[in-house]
This record gives sequence, C-alpha cells and structure tokens, in this order.
Amino acid sequence: MAHARAREFENFAAFYPYYLSEHQNRTCRRLHFAGSTVALLCLVALVVTGNAWWLLAAVVGGYAFAWVGHLGFEKNRPATFRHPVYSLMGDWVMYLDIWRGRIPF
Repeated sequence: MAHARAREFENFAAFYPYYLSEHQNRTCRRLHFAGSTVALLCLVALVVTGNAWWLLAAVVGGYAFAWVGHLGFEKNRPATFRHPVYSLMGDWVMYLDIWRGRIPF
C-alpha cells in the first residue's frame, strides 16, 4: 500500500489491512502475541491485587514486545506512532485472529 503512512484511514476496517501489511514477519507477530498475553496477565493481576502498578506493567510489557518485533524483525516503525487508537485496536484484533487460526502464529 503505497503512501499509506501519510494518509488517514476512514475507519478501522480500512486501517486493518494496512496494519496486517506491517506485521508480515512471523517473529514480529509472535512477539506481539506474547506482549498482548503479558498485558492481559498484568491486567488480571491488577484486578486481583488492586495494585495500580500492574496497569503500567501491562502497557510497558505489551509495547516492549511489539516494538522489539518491529525494530528487530519487521524493520519498520510501529503504527502506534502514527495511528495510536487504530493500532491498539489492530493489536487485539490480530491477537484474536491468531487465536482463531486466521493468521499464522
């Protein structure tokens, strides 16, 4: 998708194919999956303990894995910097799509 970085997307449905094109490397996707799982576990810990530090751990843990995937394996800049809301939505849709077997793990 040429010049996708410069354009705005009308909605998430228009953004998601671009998002997937930025996650073609299997290791990058696996790191995203790991980061999302860590984030979910941290959110469970937040609910169980009531300790707000788990919220920070969820954010840091989730994004750390994803950014290592982009910088080290996908060799691109995370979409988070250009499209933060759609990117976060894309993380969770891709996570579910991996669980459902729609995207190779």
